[in-house]
Amino acid sequence: MAELAVDKHVKYILAVEKNKDSFESVVMDHLRMNGAYWGLTALDLLGKLDSVNVDEVISWILKCQHESGGFSGNIGHDPHILYTLSAVQVLALFNKLDVLDIDKVATCILSCVLLMKLFAHRWLYESIVSSCTSCFAQVSKLDITGLQNEDGSFSGDMWGEVDTRFSYIAICCLSILCCLDKINVEKAVSYILSCKNLDGGFGCTPGGESHAGQIFCCVGALALTGSLHYVDKDLLGWWLCERQVKSGGLNGRPEKLPDVCYSWWVLSSLIMIDRVHWIDKEKLVKFILDCQDVENGGISDRPDDAVDVYHTYFGVAGLSLLNYPGLKAIDPAYALPVDVVNRIFFSG
Repeated sequence: MAELAVDKHVKYILAVEKNKDSFESVVMDHLRMNGAYWGLTALDLLGKLDSVNVDEVISWILKCQHESGGFSGNIGHDPHILYTLSAVQVLALFNKLDVLDIDKVATCILSCVLLMKLFAHRWLYESIVSSCTSCFAQVSKLDITGLQNEDGSFSGDMWGEVDTRFSYIAICCLSILCCLDKINVEKAVSYILSCKNLDGGFGCTPGGESHAGQIFCCVGALALTGSLHYVDKDLLGWWLCERQVKSGGLNGRPEKLPDVCYSWWVLSSLIMIDRVHWIDKEKLVKFILDCQDVENGGISDRPDDAVDVYHTYFGVAGLSLLNYPGLKAIDPAYALPVDVVNRIFFSG
């Protein structure tokens, strides 16, 4: 079996960040914040986070923060809950959460729904469009306990899309910031459970198809809120373990090809429900290692495909969950190194 090419992967991740004129960098410009989280967390798991300039990273992250408190995928883009979590996670990696106005970030996460409701009133349309910053300023003064959707769901941004991804992101982000008490957790859990299917899995909305990515989001949110007892662990565990194919890799739903990223989405869920022993770990390790570019670094979705930072991170994270030698341990719910999570909740 091949070994993890640690030095090659570190070199690849650092090169992706520096080469901003590459095709990969250009097409990822709008979601660079996510890319920063993927690359920097992979470096931390590999024990090489000191390879980057902390001050430069923090300075760039803060330039992506909007007046609302939320973060965008890059400078000059719109804020979204997806990028806000990645920004918070990266700051946590560097032990720099203290640079945040935590109440402001929490208010942004909780205010998306209110903004959507305000847009529904035509007489407010012009004033909101002409002065979005002013609108956010007013939102920050309101009672944030009423900003969650009535059914307990969350919207990703001011335009109102609802998805269980956003439920997980809101819960994870607010938990990291120790602000989980600002939402109605019981309603949030109830909404997530309404997305549970007969096969034990979860979809993006009630009635949506079960998918490994959505299952991670729902199981992760339930884990962070102490609600895993609502999960039928045997039924869900069976659905998840069936995602392993002959090559050892995991797919996201039935009849699909295996993909390295599901080494995280499926495996983390199995760990959280204590059913990881239902898959062949050794074959999965081999599949991930076979997806490496051992000459230039990086990990791809499947063997011999083009590498990218997304699959590099999830490949390394999957190996961490599998206790691969030399890697730092990662928390399956927070998607952060265990020592970072411990520092947030148990230091000082």
